[in-house]
This record gives sequence, C-alpha cells and structure tokens, in this order.
Amino acid sequence: MMKPFEYFRPTSLKEALALLNTYGEEATLLNGGTDLIVRMREGHSSPKAVIDIKHIEMLRKIKVTDSEITIGACVLLNDVGSHPVIRERVPFLAQAALSVGSKQVRNRATCIGNICNASPLADTATPLLALDAEVEIYGEAGVKRIPLKDFFVFVRKTVLKQNEIVTSISFNTNKDAKGIFEKMSRRKEVDLSTVCGTVFRGKDGYRVSMGAVAPTPIRLYKTEAYLDAHDLTEDVIQSACEVAVNEVSPISDIRASKAYRQELVHLILKHALSEWL
Repeated sequence: MMKPFEYFRPTSLKEALALLNTYGEEATLLNGGTDLIVRMREGHSSPKAVIDIKHIEMLRKIKVTDSEITIGACVLLNDVGSHPVIRERVPFLAQAALSVGSKQVRNRATCIGNICNASPLADTATPLLALDAEVEIYGEAGVKRIPLKDFFVFVRKTVLKQNEIVTSISFNTNKDAKGIFEKMSRRKEVDLSTVCGTVFRGKDGYRVSMGAVAPTPIRLYKTEAYLDAHDLTEDVIQSACEVAVNEVSPISDIRASKAYRQELVHLILKHALSEWL
C-alpha cells in the first residue's frame, strides 16, 4: 500500500534542487512515474516528498542543431519515437523508444527515466550508448556532462547524487552513420527485452552495445576493436559474434537462460552486420 507523502510541483531547476536539499534522502523525483508509482504502491519505495519535475518547461524540449540532438528529461518516449529529425537521423533510437511497453505507457514514460532507472535491459540505453551520448546533470556546482557509458554503476544504480537532477541527454549525429537496433523478447509487443542491442557504424568505426547481458547496459569494446581491424566478410562476422559472446556476462532468470542470452547476442550482431555486407 502506498504511504502518505508530500507532493511538490516546482517550475524551475533551482526550486527543484532546493526541495531535494531540504528533504535529502527522503525525497524522490517524479518524471513519467511509470516505474516509481508501481514501486510506491508495492511498498518498495516510500518517499516523504515527491518532487514532480514535469512542469519545468526547459525539460520538455527536443533541441536539434546540424550536428547534435538533445532530449530533455521530461520528453516522452512516444515523442522521441515520432520526432521527424530523430526518425530521419537516428531511426534506430526512434525504434527503440517505440519498443518500450505499450502506447499508453510511452505517453507517460520518458527517455531519461528509462536511463535513470538503470535497468540492465533498458531499451533506449543501447542506441544511446552506441551514439556516445552524454548525460547533462544539474546540481549545486552547476551543470556537468558525463558520458552515458560512465553513468551506469550497477543494477538500478547510477553516479547520480541525491541532490542532482538529470536535465537532458545529447549526442552527435552524422548523415553517413548507420545503426541497427534489435529487441529480442518473448512477445513482439508490450514485453521486457530478453536481450536488446544496437550495432552502429560511423566514420570512426563500429560501436556495439547490448542490454540484459550484464548488470548494466554495456558497450562491447573488444568486439568493436575486432571489427575495426578487419574488412567485413562472412568469416569476420562469425568471428566477431564469437568475440561478442565471450564479452558478455548474462545470467539465467525467469525470461531466459545464460546460454540462450548468449545465443541472442550472437544473432543480434550477425543480423546487423549482415545488412552491411
């Protein structure tokens, strides 16, 4: 049962930060709420203060330049998936955003929320990792940016401090770059990933990221290095898949065994690379 709490609706980052400082560890931020509200109802989270940041206008925008896209913290997943520039420049990110839950969930859930939950199988994490995205964080010392690859610490743990707020995530775009996202799950719709992954090829080489194969979504650096060192052939693809399988460390759980997840990593990478032969 959900316990009583105080509800606040700040209209600026400064106001939100002041509330975080006042309530400390007894406060939590509310963005989309699709994860938080469930956890509160089930008694897994019992904050004394809920700080709703959805009414901070600057957090609700997608900013686009010739070379960069910035997604605000309160931008909904459906808005990411339907944004014309995102669909044109990085369609694999749009696809990942639209693979999360149902349409109703995506009308509440946010891309940043999907990242900040730090779930190993966060669907939008693998394309953002492959894009070398950076997370912008607001706190007492001002604004800082850190690579997404350094943001995740462990299952449901990030480097974010109690009195810090993620304001956006940004990444560069290049018209010559290509990316492929694939989600393997028990059902085609409204299901958690058994394994998800993104394979990216840009002017500086390959980037491969996978979800649900380690405590956090990860980049496969050994696999990337192998691909960068070889011209793409069927034999190289097979060898790269073997490197990738040895680079991940999945577990067995209710959705799949470790061996099955390793096989899915092999399939996701093979499917993507075969498109570029």
